[in-house]
Amino acid sequence: MINKITAQQLFMNLSSLNLEKQSGIILFNLAGISVKINTTDTVGITLQAWLKQYLLNNNIYFLEPSNTQEFPDFYLDDNDIYSSMLEVKAFNYNATPAFDIANFESYCSSVVNKPYRLDANYLIFGYIMNNFGDITIKKIWLYKIWQIAGTSQRFPLKTQVKRDVIYNIRPNSDFKSGNKGPFQTREEFLFAIYKTLSSYKGKVFADNWKNSLSVNYKKYYGYDLSFE
Repeated sequence: MINKITAQQLFMNLSSLNLEKQSGIILFNLAGISVKINTTDTVGITLQAWLKQYLLNNNIYFLEPSNTQEFPDFYLDDNDIYSSMLEVKAFNYNATPAFDIANFESYCSSVVNKPYRLDANYLIFGYIMNNFGDITIKKIWLYKIWQIAGTSQRFPLKTQVKRDVIYNIRPNSDFKSGNKGPFQTREEFLFAIYKTLSSYKGKVFADNWKNSLSVNYKKYYGYDLSFE
């Protein structure tokens, strides 16, 4: 029997596994030659694959986008997909969280027409890998995007910037230590995007973005978007 559970229930189930007391490895086998991977490049995608197998082994319902590059990584419900979106992220627990939450341009464009993206859950694995390639999960978190997004000196929204071009939305460091981040609501997060767009692309562009978002935000949530 296939079971449907919420992201919060999944988080609680994973938390009960005491992953911090266990270790895993990434092993590649080809032509009778096996190699244990001891670099962190593929840990994130490996943990996502492990989570998929966990769902399968425990008869938990999930659905993946037809294009694996699409958002989100998983849906946990086919009847209420907007509230069952799950993204999986990972970072080296011994370092500052620096994973890509989302591509900045893509997120700004999509959230205008799909404000329900704001309700997606982010399951985050903090791991360590020793010199031998042994991986231990130090902690896991379940948050909304505005709870893990950050701010910076240059822009109201923390982003990855190269040669004055914004590429990705980057996380704050507060959630790692259990502290609240700079945004307490989705509206505060959206206002940071708006102010960042104002600085990055100009106020006219940002105002058009805000006006389009406001219309669809009210259609979906049933009340006006307010972040003046």
